[in-house]
Amino acid sequence: MKNKFKLTLVAMAIVQLSGCASLGVEPWERDLLAKEQMALDSEGVDIGLDDHIYFSKEATSGGRSFAGGGCGCN
Repeated sequence: MKNKFKLTLVAMAIVQLSGCASLGVEPWERDLLAKEQMALDSEGVDIGLDDHIYFSKEATSGGRSFAGGGCGCN
């Protein structure tokens, strides 16, 4: 019974570790990821809205490129 339990645990560990074996982008997948639609900031309206929300909440101007601002109440 103990041997069967140990064998089951080893098999489960091998299955879990093999699930992470194929991380990363393969060369034949790069053409799909290079498309304009896959960019994190592909929509101009969304970028403008995100910047507006950021500087409204943080009391900064420029949003992504400038540091500082905010009320300073931590």
